[in-house]
Amino acid sequence: MSASFSVPSALPSCDVLPTVAIDGARADVLLQRPAAEPVRLLYWLPALGVAAKHYQPLAQALAEHGIAVAIHEWRGIGSSDKRAGRHENWGYRELLEDDVPAGIAAARARLPQARLYLGGHSLGAQIAALYASLHPQDVVGLLAVASGAPYWRQFPQGRLLWSAYALAPWLARVVGYLPGRRLGFGGNEARQLIDDWARTGRTGRYAAVGMDADFEALLGKLRLPTFGLRMQDDWLAPQTSLSWLLGKMAGSPSMQVVTAADLGNDKADHFGWMKTPWPVAMRIAEWLGAQPT
Repeated sequence: MSASFSVPSALPSCDVLPTVAIDGARADVLLQRPAAEPVRLLYWLPALGVAAKHYQPLAQALAEHGIAVAIHEWRGIGSSDKRAGRHENWGYRELLEDDVPAGIAAARARLPQARLYLGGHSLGAQIAALYASLHPQDVVGLLAVASGAPYWRQFPQGRLLWSAYALAPWLARVVGYLPGRRLGFGGNEARQLIDDWARTGRTGRYAAVGMDADFEALLGKLRLPTFGLRMQDDWLAPQTSLSWLLGKMAGSPSMQVVTAADLGNDKADHFGWMKTPWPVAMRIAEWLGAQPT
């Protein structure tokens, strides 16, 4: 049986769906249903180092618009039974082949008739795009919020970033994991995950150790409706970074900018929008509403 969180509205409570990956890793997916039976299900992937529970306000806001939202939990974070360390290591391959499929299966078992969209924040949107490139027949659209490819040439401080992309994998190998909590970047992240991420930062191309998939070719064939929301003051995901990510995919993605005035905040930055997610939810709901059912 699933546990539940209390939701201060007319919405159903948020279901907690236990999931088990192929390799035995366990984590919970949070499923927020709308009041009525949904026709759309958004499977949401968090930013690096951010636990699923922090996206519950976004999920509730989207559910108020009639959209079901399932929030993934990253391996090594929150409800996951894994923690990165010298004896616990994983990369993009485990996320794409083990964890995300298990989470999607759990959500689809509850809402088998809903049309499946993938979306995410920061790294989450990148992994969502990679998963969609592997399973294009299973997904009907993509969303990227405060996201973009980490390619160093797409950032004003690019040369400094290139050095960070060279240093981070080395540090992770020495320590046994990247001590992101102490560094102020992400969580305590697995060595291979950081190596896969840093490679894209250095080269601008996506690849995963242990997978033969040519992601650049697969992304180039991906023809899905795609929507990108950029935060105006987000130095971690500037316009050039988002354009580099979305430009890898076929078709004409839709992009919008969210300002501080839109959010009612001092800044519209990489994480600040999560404090007042209702304007972002409204933009997402409007875009989803324009998609065929």
